[in-house]
Amino acid sequence: MEADYKVKLEVFEGPLDLLLYLIKKEEVDIYDIPIERITNQYMEYLTLMQMLNLEVAGEFLVMAATLMYIKSRMLLPADQQVTDTETEEGEDPRWELIRQLVEYKKFKDAGLQLGQREEQQANIFSRGSPDAGTEVDKDIPLAEVSIFDLINAFNEVLKKASAREDFREIIEERFTVSDKIEEILYTLRDRSEMIFSELFATASSRAEVVVTFLALLELIRLKRLKVVQVEAFGEIQVLKVA
Repeated sequence: MEADYKVKLEVFEGPLDLLLYLIKKEEVDIYDIPIERITNQYMEYLTLMQMLNLEVAGEFLVMAATLMYIKSRMLLPADQQVTDTETEEGEDPRWELIRQLVEYKKFKDAGLQLGQREEQQANIFSRGSPDAGTEVDKDIPLAEVSIFDLINAFNEVLKKASAREDFREIIEERFTVSDKIEEILYTLRDRSEMIFSELFATASSRAEVVVTFLALLELIRLKRLKVVQVEAFGEIQVLKVA
């Protein structure tokens, strides 16, 4: 595997996006975050991102430290809680993080609504033939299938593959991202789409799964492929860009 291969995506969310994603995925109340469960999942995603050699910004590591600090404080009995100068006595250790998340979510939702209005206006004031603009693309754009959706799907594939009897941790074959890019494009030569999990159906080692995923990310970055979901956290479809 190309150990020095770096994935650079045009759209890459930050640590607050990851926390909001996990809160939505786990269907928990943003005002009552189960800090231990969310921290454990956050660390799992961070480990996967580092394993994939994604460019993890320093903010992700700062947030990891913050979560671990909050988790450690919440494990202490109330009479042993240490309050810092900026925190009121008896205040929930999670509260400052909750404030950040709620504020960030407001701005993010507002941005999404503005984007949707812009798309609606573009459809209403379309130019050209009478039929132009009558067909609406129902695909969810790449920005809505986040890197965290892809990492979640990759993690599920890796877990299932690891459970197979024919799956090997160490093999002699060497896989490169370039080879896997050609293989994916060849698979899609006579078809326009495939299910995400199909990409890994024949993978026989952890290294092959990882390199295949990196090849997919590179093809998305190059706009050769796009990924869509019919519903949140549903099956991811990989589509060939015309």
